[in-house]
Amino acid sequence: MRPKHRPERITELSRLKAFTNPLRLRIYRLLYAAGSATASQLAEQVGETPSLVSYHLRKLAEHGFVAEATSHGDDGRERWWQVASEDGWGYRDSDFADTPEGAAAAGAVTRGIFDTRAAQYRTYLDQDWDKAWTDAAFSSEWLLDLTPAELAEMSDELEALVRRWRERGKAAKAAGDTEDREHVSLHLYGFPFRP
Repeated sequence: MRPKHRPERITELSRLKAFTNPLRLRIYRLLYAAGSATASQLAEQVGETPSLVSYHLRKLAEHGFVAEATSHGDDGRERWWQVASEDGWGYRDSDFADTPEGAAAAGAVTRGIFDTRAAQYRTYLDQDWDKAWTDAAFSSEWLLDLTPAELAEMSDELEALVRRWRERGKAAKAAGDTEDREHVSLHLYGFPFRP
């Protein structure tokens, strides 16, 4: 079963390299969560100057990852940004493995993504959340014996499940059901290992 919407698959090295800069990756993730924001708002969150964040937003826009948000009034003072696609993006290491530069870029982006996810989880652990949220949060690990095809099938099923829950949350928010609603970060990893 294939999901209706799939993240855009990056296959061009120049586009992937846009995310080898850790600040661009952080800016993109914050913008994705916020829906839309200005460079000044994002700069405050990442602890950088608005001009530096604006530069990185323009670089992300050059590669088609972000765009100006049209839903905000244009008063000419502030430029609002949004991600170009709510479906996000992805890539396969194998698409870049044929050159050392491609392999290095894919490795750098993968490590950068992992680092930002780990930092996000550490932030959650360091914050005080009420009992309802701490009881609902989870961290799990399962050890399975699968073939590559089975792991790919499980990935598709998990993606469809998460998309269903994402759409449910978006619909509730659009209907005004915002009480006790927070952004939830879900990290699932599936990879082979040899003990």
